Amino acid sequence: MSEKKGFRAKVQRFGSYLSGMIMPNIGAFIAWGIITALFIPDGWWPNESLAELVDPMLYFLLPLLIGFTGGRMVHDLRGGVVGATATMGVIVGADIPMFLGAMIMGPLAGYLMKKIDERFQDKVKSGFEMLYNNFSAGILGAILACFSLFGVSPLVEALNNLLAAGVEVIVAAGLLPLANIIIEPAKILFLNNAINHGILSPIGAEQASEVGKSILFLLEANPGPGFGILLAFAVFGTGMSKSSASGASIIQFFGGIHEIYFPYILMKPTLILAAIGGGVSGVFTFVLFDAGLVAPASPGSIFALLALTPQGNYLGTILGVIVAAAVSFVIAGFILKTSKQEDDDLSSATGQMEEMKGNQSAVSSTLTQDAEEAQFEKDAEAVEEKTADEVEKVIFACDAGMGSSAMGSSLLKNKFKKADIDIFVTNTAINNIPDDADIIITHKDLTDRAKAKLPTAEHISVENFLNSPAYEELVERLKK
Repeated sequence: MSEKKGFRAKVQRFGSYLSGMIMPNIGAFIAWGIITALFIPDGWWPNESLAELVDPMLYFLLPLLIGFTGGRMVHDLRGGVVGATATMGVIVGADIPMFLGAMIMGPLAGYLMKKIDERFQDKVKSGFEMLYNNFSAGILGAILACFSLFGVSPLVEALNNLLAAGVEVIVAAGLLPLANIIIEPAKILFLNNAINHGILSPIGAEQASEVGKSILFLLEANPGPGFGILLAFAVFGTGMSKSSASGASIIQFFGGIHEIYFPYILMKPTLILAAIGGGVSGVFTFVLFDAGLVAPASPGSIFALLALTPQGNYLGTILGVIVAAAVSFVIAGFILKTSKQEDDDLSSATGQMEEMKGNQSAVSSTLTQDAEEAQFEKDAEAVEEKTADEVEKVIFACDAGMGSSAMGSSLLKNKFKKADIDIFVTNTAINNIPDDADIIITHKDLTDRAKAKLPTAEHISVENFLNSPAYEELVERLKK
């Protein structure tokens, strides 16, 4: 059992790193998608001059951002600079967008720069630090750029072409809907970001550059399957699962936080059939109507899907979401009506989800109040509290920097505003915690990683991002 947990943790950590390179740059992907949708010859407002932005952004800007982010995740700004430099080699050496190459060279360059600094940085004599910093990064960057140009680029291009060809074969054979047989269970195991941003988004971006859209952006982001399952709980559920499902469905469908419906499936694993059925039927509808998006939809909100739907594709996109929701609702409703339900199932499933991910679900806002208070008191004794004069930035951190931490950040912002506390609050991925953070709030299972990232900050552990007594204690302390 411990070996399985260790393997699962490694897979989730790998997925976290993959998505961590893409997600901070989603804004750039969306900017490129908007420009593509508006100004290419088949766009809403064709403009030859503005359309010239499309290829440079796709072939240079996006891979360089990914390479920089990958390097920075490993070794801060120095790793980022060398990562972007090394990525330039795979860009020049290939005729396709080098997202995959950037995801390889960025972290590799950051890792090598980190090892070199560990070996030599403390041996540099006083006054020569800048000389060492600049030339070590420059020499390594030059070597890796040449290496990636001749060694890595041909291999990555061949692999990328193989993956793209495989996707084209699947699409041509009409088998793309079957991909959700893998995607939906993988989402429940918290590999959704790795699949969407690590695999589908890079291939989809290449397709979108050629035809102006890609159906791959819709495979994981479709909110229909989860929405249908939550509606089924709202109608056919019992106890806490029934009472919480309505609010969860709003957050999932409009807010795009898909993780909120995962505990509902974990409490009754046969519901994965509803998710698969909804996903397959939704993608079948997308294929039937030749639907697609111009860029990755993140988060997977209905608003994000509609905003990135190209001209003439709205009917297919909307129908795909509706069909997915309807099918998952029918299947989930049948399962709930014909099986025994216990009121405490959701609580235990939420605990199971926390164990799997180390990140509290928003749906469990009232499930662990007593344990939360005990944990907070224990943590309060273990940290050195900062006064209001010492606090300028509060950071919520989780694996991906979205979802529950984003909602926790929004909640604390509102509490600060009502208490007239002028302190900056935001959320981020745990690998991207800024060096100037004064207070870092994490789920208790992630606090050790956050402390290792920035030990000088005050760390607050919570059980529940949406209902923690730590927030009220923090507000009262900072008011004083």
